[in-house]
Amino acid sequence: MRDQLVQQLSQELFRLVKGKSDFTPTPQVPPEYVEQMRSLREQLQGVEEQVQFYQEEIAKRDRDRETLEQSVAELTERSRMLEQVVQELPEIYRQKFAERIEPVKEKVEMLQRENRRLHAELQSVSYRLAVRTRRRSGRLELPSLSDAPGASVSLPTFGNA
Repeated sequence: MRDQLVQQLSQELFRLVKGKSDFTPTPQVPPEYVEQMRSLREQLQGVEEQVQFYQEEIAKRDRDRETLEQSVAELTERSRMLEQVVQELPEIYRQKFAERIEPVKEKVEMLQRENRRLHAELQSVSYRLAVRTRRRSGRLELPSLSDAPGASVSLPTFGNA
């Protein structure tokens, strides 16, 4: 009798798991076993609800994990790109500085050439003027730098040296 009840209970549990809950106990089953089966059905339903809840939670966490893994991958790639840019910055700044300084260097060189030319011309004019003045007076006089009327240049004196 006990083996028969165990067999019926296992069949009932199998049918409940498979979704066939329309099983009605046969009149041969004693009432305490029917109550026990009802209690087991309720427990099984509660466990199934818990399993469903946890499956949904696991699925949600899996989606969250996948989203986070994708974000990590994107941020890692962005970090690599930024690191590469940071490593390239000094060379980029050198190139940009070289590009900007080139016109300045050319201008300085042009001004230095012009300055040397003007300085040589000034020395030539001063020398010719001194030679001309020397021929007139017989002695060497340096030209005064004030060719304009009313403008005079005061030269430094050495005092009583």
